[in-house]
Amino acid sequence: MMYRLVKPYFGSIAGRFAALGMTLTPIVVADSRTNNMDATLVFFLLLALLFLEKAIFSKKSWWVMGSFALIGVAFNIKMLQAFMILPAMYLFYWLAANETWKQKIKKLVLATIALVIFTLAWPLSVDLTNSSSRPYVGGSTHNSVLELAFGYNGSERLLGQTTGTGGSFGNGMTSKSSKKNGKQGQMPTGAPTGKKGMTGGAPTGKTTKKGGAPTGKAGQMGGTQNGGPGGTKQKGAGGAGGGGGAFAIGTAGPFRIFQSDLGPQISWLLPFALFGIIGGLVYYRDRKKKWYHLTAQQKQTILWVGWLVPVYGFFSIASFFHPYYMIMLAPAISALFGIGVKSLSELNQGLPRTDWKFYLLPLATIATAGLQSWYVYSYYPWLTYIILALGVAFAGAMILAHDHLIKKIALVGGLSTILAAPGWWSLTPTLAAESSAIPSAGPSLLSSSGGAGGGTPMGDSNVNTKLLNYVSKRQGNAKYLMGTNDSNSAAPYIIKSGKAVMALGGYNGTDEALTLKQFKHLVKTGQIKYFYISGKTASASSGQIGKILAWIKKNGTKVNASAYGGTTTQATAGATKSSSSSAKGQMPSQGTNSQAGGQNGAPGTMGMGQGQGGPGTGTGNSQGAPGNGTNKKPTKKPSKKMSKKMTKKMKKAMKKNTQAGGMQMGGGMQSGVLYDLSSIYDAD
Repeated sequence: MMYRLVKPYFGSIAGRFAALGMTLTPIVVADSRTNNMDATLVFFLLLALLFLEKAIFSKKSWWVMGSFALIGVAFNIKMLQAFMILPAMYLFYWLAANETWKQKIKKLVLATIALVIFTLAWPLSVDLTNSSSRPYVGGSTHNSVLELAFGYNGSERLLGQTTGTGGSFGNGMTSKSSKKNGKQGQMPTGAPTGKKGMTGGAPTGKTTKKGGAPTGKAGQMGGTQNGGPGGTKQKGAGGAGGGGGAFAIGTAGPFRIFQSDLGPQISWLLPFALFGIIGGLVYYRDRKKKWYHLTAQQKQTILWVGWLVPVYGFFSIASFFHPYYMIMLAPAISALFGIGVKSLSELNQGLPRTDWKFYLLPLATIATAGLQSWYVYSYYPWLTYIILALGVAFAGAMILAHDHLIKKIALVGGLSTILAAPGWWSLTPTLAAESSAIPSAGPSLLSSSGGAGGGTPMGDSNVNTKLLNYVSKRQGNAKYLMGTNDSNSAAPYIIKSGKAVMALGGYNGTDEALTLKQFKHLVKTGQIKYFYISGKTASASSGQIGKILAWIKKNGTKVNASAYGGTTTQATAGATKSSSSSAKGQMPSQGTNSQAGGQNGAPGTMGMGQGQGGPGTGTGNSQGAPGNGTNKKPTKKPSKKMSKKMTKKMKKAMKKNTQAGGMQMGGGMQSGVLYDLSSIYDAD
């Protein structure tokens, strides 16, 4: 598609490099390996541009209407994200169509009507259908597609999340609020930005100065360690597959896309593309006409700039999105890269050294190599110097060489240099068999614990077999194998068993799909016998979902954890107890909690703690160490020998848990409690 769009105006070389640039964009590969809809969205957007090109050549209304109708189809794929390129389409058609202004207005009005019809056809048909006769609209607050489109998937993306899991991610996307939460020793309400002070990181086996439990290196829940380039360098903690986490989006500002959280996913060729804009506008200018008389190539360049600028601007200031949304920038960057290769090379080979345009190609090469050398440093410090050296050497040859053959060799060498690193990053998802809910690319996917799950494990593919066997044997004639808080917890068990598992609150765990009365009816009629309450969505749930969970806790019978491999299994409980005990230099004991657990705390097992390290089982203490009900000060001075022994045990246990996917119960579910509901109505 990229080749078809670029080649007719800039030639086959530009078209091929545009297609190659798209292919070697890491997030494009990572996204395309999953069932996320972003790659499909990009395809329809490119198809819309292809229709628009045909509309300009044919001068027929149907083509321009079809082009904007495809944007309406794209809206139904990823909602308002599809509208990001509309300004570019309107501007391009106005500039490129060889028609009178009245004809342009007429056709654009018709195109807008087609856009509205195809945009609203499905949302209105859903919203106008009685809610009792259709599924609940997941992610919306009031069971409405339009509300979902313009709320959660609209204004909240820009201003910050105010609904869904965790209450609010908005406002927490900035470093200021993150630091504030970090100082208070609490979990941040928002998403991490990649700076120090973020909380909830995967345990790495490092202890605090006070001998506390293991914490993330910088106490992070995502983002880059120490702000280093190239994403997180976590070879044993899984990390986020080179992307830094589900909400590692850097600090808002004009250079956010270049920062280490997002840059390694999308920005490898962005400096060259920016120089390509200059090259496309300068090289293809018709010097026989006034500067405002644009050539076809200049108009095409403006089209891709019109795609790049709004998307770049939005993600520079937006508060709530995932790193893999960066695929929206890939077509524009790739097209401008291809245009740049053609135009800048022609300027370098055809102009004298006294002309400033002669230096655009070597400057583009050095700038791109410089950015890439920063990105690779976290993983391959030696490669930093190679990229810089080759980039400078080939750029120097472009400037100093007189022979055209040497210039061509320098061009090929320079392009090979700046394509090598993104090519490797793009290959990592395939080598790691990566297919996660929050896709990303990078060498951390190839680490021992990264593997096929190096991306953010929003619903791990692993299953607690003991739990599955327990509920399967007791399902009987029940419709549901069991119930869970959300779809990420239910998904692995649906896939493994092939049976129905209730995802009560939908994706976010907050969808009001059932009332308490309806849920009681399902229990009373024997359609659901077991319910597993776990994780963040349980504590975040309110409304009807909160009432249902409260009713389950009050009336259901807790199943002994040892029967299904729950929170008292050796892996989870052992790690928690040893981490708590090692802070005191004592053997682990039940029901105690040290106040010397360190400032970062340790991950616990029920998601109820308040410390920086994250959740704890009981009330926890003010410093965030896991608690089981009571706080007790250490009564003995820790022995060095015992401390070393327990620290070693603790590291081993935490490493085991980390490699298994963090402090989770073995699958998509975080550790929690299984409730037997079958006896609630026995008395009736």
